[in-house]
Amino acid sequence: MPRILVVDDDPAVISVLRRGLTYEGFSVDTAASGEEALAVARERYPDLVILDVMMPGMDGLAVLERLRAADSQLPVLLLTAKDAPADEVVGLHRGADDYVVKPFEFDVLVAHVRALLRRHEAERPPVLRFGDLTLDTGTRRAARGEREIELTNLEFDLLQQFLQHPQRVLPKELLLTRVWGYDFGGNSNVLEVYVKQLRQKLEAAGDSRLIHTLRGAGYVLRET
Repeated sequence: MPRILVVDDDPAVISVLRRGLTYEGFSVDTAASGEEALAVARERYPDLVILDVMMPGMDGLAVLERLRAADSQLPVLLLTAKDAPADEVVGLHRGADDYVVKPFEFDVLVAHVRALLRRHEAERPPVLRFGDLTLDTGTRRAARGEREIELTNLEFDLLQQFLQHPQRVLPKELLLTRVWGYDFGGNSNVLEVYVKQLRQKLEAAGDSRLIHTLRGAGYVLRET
């Protein structure tokens, strides 16, 4: 179920949105300040943020700027009592995806939320999966189960080729061309070096091998 982070310093708004959104089938986290919102988002990354603008300390626009720096694609809906057209323009120019004015009708807010999530799902780069291995092509994050894996750009591009063609034998020449942009003519072991590095990272916690060598043919991503 989509995870929504509700950020507002008004306990009544937090209560209404937590109860209503949970009833609508969403997983809901809440925060009463900008600082708390960023901490919660780091711990449990949301699929969408409903964000109040006028909060003491770090206001909503400052939070929006920090969220945008971390993920330019994260849907953010500003929920605020600032109802002047100029305020809406500022919020949208600062990176918000939508703007709803308080007081609000809950059904209307939910409609905005669902529309934002549909649009985001349609626009979001795909997450590639094989077994317990995932590769988010938007955020360029890799993970094996709950364990995040730090990859260099070339390691990412190489792993993406395997995940786009699971259980297919990929010749060395094909991988060199698609990842490095040219064929080394068989005179370099650069691919072997990067495959070895990938294996070490994928298997660092004792996980099973996924990238296998077929001598004379190439490499294949498959479960043991």
